[in-house]
Amino acid sequence: MSGTERTPTQRKDLKDLYVLDTSVIVDGRIAEEVRQGRFQGATFVVPEAVMAELEAQAERGQETGFAGLNELKALQALSWEGVIALEYRGERPRGDILRLHQTGELDSLVRRTAEELGATLITSDRVQALACEARGTPVIFLESPAAYDLSALRIMRYFDDRTMSVHLRAHTAPKAKKGAPGEMRIVKLSDEPLSEREIELMAREIVEAAEQHPEGFIEMDAGGSTVVQLKNLRIAIARPPFSDALEITVVRPVAKTRLDDYAYADLLKERLSQRHRGVLVSGAPGAGKSTFVQAIADYLQEAGWVIKTMEKPRDLDVSDEITQYTALEGDMANTADVLLLVRPDYTIFDEMRRTEDFQVFADMRLAGVGMIGVVHATRGIDALQRLIGRVELGMIPQVVDTVVFIDEGDVRQIYEVEFTVKVPTGMGDTDLARPVIEVRDYESKQLAYEIYSFGEQVVVMPIGEVVAEKPVWRLAERTLERELSRLIKAPVSVRIVSDDRAHLYVDEELIAQVVGRGGERVRELERRFGLGFDVRSFDELDLTAGRDLDVTVTDRHVILDLDPNLRGKTIEILVDGEPVFLGSVSRSGSIKLRRGTEPAERILEAHQRGKPIRARRAGAGAA
Repeated sequence: MSGTERTPTQRKDLKDLYVLDTSVIVDGRIAEEVRQGRFQGATFVVPEAVMAELEAQAERGQETGFAGLNELKALQALSWEGVIALEYRGERPRGDILRLHQTGELDSLVRRTAEELGATLITSDRVQALACEARGTPVIFLESPAAYDLSALRIMRYFDDRTMSVHLRAHTAPKAKKGAPGEMRIVKLSDEPLSEREIELMAREIVEAAEQHPEGFIEMDAGGSTVVQLKNLRIAIARPPFSDALEITVVRPVAKTRLDDYAYADLLKERLSQRHRGVLVSGAPGAGKSTFVQAIADYLQEAGWVIKTMEKPRDLDVSDEITQYTALEGDMANTADVLLLVRPDYTIFDEMRRTEDFQVFADMRLAGVGMIGVVHATRGIDALQRLIGRVELGMIPQVVDTVVFIDEGDVRQIYEVEFTVKVPTGMGDTDLARPVIEVRDYESKQLAYEIYSFGEQVVVMPIGEVVAEKPVWRLAERTLERELSRLIKAPVSVRIVSDDRAHLYVDEELIAQVVGRGGERVRELERRFGLGFDVRSFDELDLTAGRDLDVTVTDRHVILDLDPNLRGKTIEILVDGEPVFLGSVSRSGSIKLRRGTEPAERILEAHQRGKPIRARRAGAGAA
């Protein structure tokens, strides 16, 4: 027992006697109310059941427990000043505190204390208030305002229109990430380090707001880690022993986009609308994945599809028409069971990390639900590889048929995933045929990766790197281009894809002539060079795969960034489909044009007007 204690018979006015439950202590409002002049001279009783619950929460590292104990410290200080009286009453409960809380037994003990003392119960818990009214127990329900002003939170003074995240840590200066995805920078917000007390106050304020705000949720609170969602703010609070110092990280979206704002928007709309798909959206942290899937969700919802989300925490900023689910009883498998009853057309799973997440994604996809999963990955293929070992290899194309890679806030690559039986690229023996997962660029249909079993290993083979691993192939390509150009009497380009196979690129109108009647001429070329040729159009050599070239403009030059693997190759630059320049790629993988020349000015004008700028390999004869 602590503070100034009086027995009920010594009190002159029982209207000044109040019992506090856990909810109203955690939200920290009583001490502030006293400081504002309310409850002056009152006696507050804290049931031992409440103290036991707060201690148990703090022992588990829950922010609510620390917030409640700090509020009691503030009330104790006010009692020492003689402003109020503070007592601890009732029996300390025995058994599992968490289970007692879930069954409502703790709330019952609090009500019993109030009834035995003839006191008024103060609560912020609507169920507790209704129970008191049903029993005739005097109660004050401190209901939160309909529109809680989040701008009043101390944490919000660190935000402006360009701030994506704020990072606060005890004894260090506050920092923020500012800018859009792909162009963010770390900015120091003050030279003065923050004290642990300052951050503690902000943490307590955040938890209070989460308890009060109609759009606030405490998504996780255990082991020294608390995750809070407040409207579009995702807040992570960490304290020892989970972290070595008290810290708060607040993240919010800085942009609201539509699917039309992204590259390949028409391709994505077509693919998503054909049938229910299994899509992985991949990218590095901060690349803009969540912003992109929000745009997809809004597009599909507007198109008439039923959309749901699976999130922990629920931080996607989507239409009010879209229901956002979290982990039911801490398990996304339970959430999936509910969703299968709801039967959405598409479900967005943000984010998938653990093996269980991928297995839930696969189960729902195989049940026929369209799934869009968000995965951290530095390359598009890395997202697909995370399914290996978690989903049977042959089932992967049924689970995921599309991979979207996001970088710097835009779509950089779309892969389609298909299943076939063939000899893997680079293996000449037909006896080596096996099931192969082909990963192709969706727009160009060019094969990018093959996934197959080799012995006891699963091989993820980058087809482009197969070529790069044999420098002799590059030398042979140049020789073949020269000889074939002479024989065909037209520009050609050659790309060797295996020891016995190559792609031969010519103008579209020359394909029939090169192949010959019944394939006679191409077979003659194959016998002559000892290599099989697939004759294709130059149009299939679009090196930018449907996206514009990266253009850098300096005072003296216009620089086009290409792949360093193309160094020494002859490249044709097209503006709005029309060729404007023919030249070689430098050793750094770029083409530098001097300002003032006609090609440079045409490319600069197209860049400024947003016209498409593409690149394709040109035939040796064209050079």
